[in-house]
Amino acid sequence: MNIELDIAQTVGMAAVFLVLGEYIKNRVAILARYFIPSPIIGGLVFSLIALLGHQTGTFTFQFNDDIRNFLLMAFFTTIGFSASFELLKKGGLAVGLFLGCAVALIILQNVVGVSLAMLLGANPLIGVAAGSVAMTGGHGTSAAFGPVMEAAGATGALPAAIAASTWGLVMGCVIGGPVGLRLMKRHGITGPAPHRRHRRQHEGKDTAPAMHTETIQVDDSGFDMPVYAVVLLSVAIGAGSLIINWMADQGIILPAYLGSMLVAAIMRNIIDWRRYRLPEREFEIIGNVSLAFFLVMALMVMKLWQLADVAGPLLLILVAQTILMFTFAYFITFRVMGRDYDAVVMSAGHCGFGMGATPNAMANMQAFTEDNGPSYKAFFVIPLVGSLFIDFFNAVIITGFMNVLN
Repeated sequence: MNIELDIAQTVGMAAVFLVLGEYIKNRVAILARYFIPSPIIGGLVFSLIALLGHQTGTFTFQFNDDIRNFLLMAFFTTIGFSASFELLKKGGLAVGLFLGCAVALIILQNVVGVSLAMLLGANPLIGVAAGSVAMTGGHGTSAAFGPVMEAAGATGALPAAIAASTWGLVMGCVIGGPVGLRLMKRHGITGPAPHRRHRRQHEGKDTAPAMHTETIQVDDSGFDMPVYAVVLLSVAIGAGSLIINWMADQGIILPAYLGSMLVAAIMRNIIDWRRYRLPEREFEIIGNVSLAFFLVMALMVMKLWQLADVAGPLLLILVAQTILMFTFAYFITFRVMGRDYDAVVMSAGHCGFGMGATPNAMANMQAFTEDNGPSYKAFFVIPLVGSLFIDFFNAVIITGFMNVLN
């Protein structure tokens, strides 16, 4: 039996499993401890149901992809609106240095992934899926690029990327503390007195938002901010689609969302330059909602039975990615960021950042500084890079690798 769902039914089903994922997460402590997103949990539950139908031959699902594709464009457009070069400049040298480390790691993750995939006889795009798509990008980027890679011939890319993202969330938290402790011991570094740890707990929450509110002068024009956000988003999506279509006519094929993301980045910096108000809170809400529903829908169409075809090479690539992250944080991040206590904390945070997400980096740093003392610099730099810049650079680099490999 083939169960076909239209747009409304697809959205409704996604909403049900989004709530189910949140319910399960709130009742299984280990899922919350490792920051497994609720949409991933709900989507995986549905994909297991679909797997049951496939294995028994009793039922299959067919969904409308239009709304999922639009949600993807909306999410990456909000990412484009976060790419402010003014904020990068105001963040100082440390932000630029850490961003450079993060971008270098993205390139290395893809080089390692592609090289091992080719060596093991797998599609090289599986290496990208288990590279910066899953590691630095996490579940959101995996769900975005997985279907694109499968369309390009990499069978099993979506379940491989989702599995790799989950591995990264766990291992990024596991190796962060050992990296920091080993650096402190080897270089004889001691942290400040930890008696001010209660102040540290507020650093990650307060620093980045302060940057958001201080950059743009408020222009009280009376225009409704949610409407303003939707207008800006719609213009960027529309203009971006025109660019992508024009480039397609020239024989250059790019992901549909890349055009709107780049247009949004240009618009953001024009707004910064003109000192207009930017509806950042509204963009954040739109981005979060779009990503949550997109993730559920992406996993609802995931074919888990295809993961068996790439399971062996995938495991070896993931072990190599873990070794790469440990080595990079230990030898590169620590030295580039100043070889001091702040650099130690950022190295521990980079393990969570480079293999999972910004919340994993914050968890690593919070656990580390609880015993060794606060690091205001680390709690300022990593959330700023994670929330404003890394997704933009990662998407561009991934697209470049895909074009070269294709």
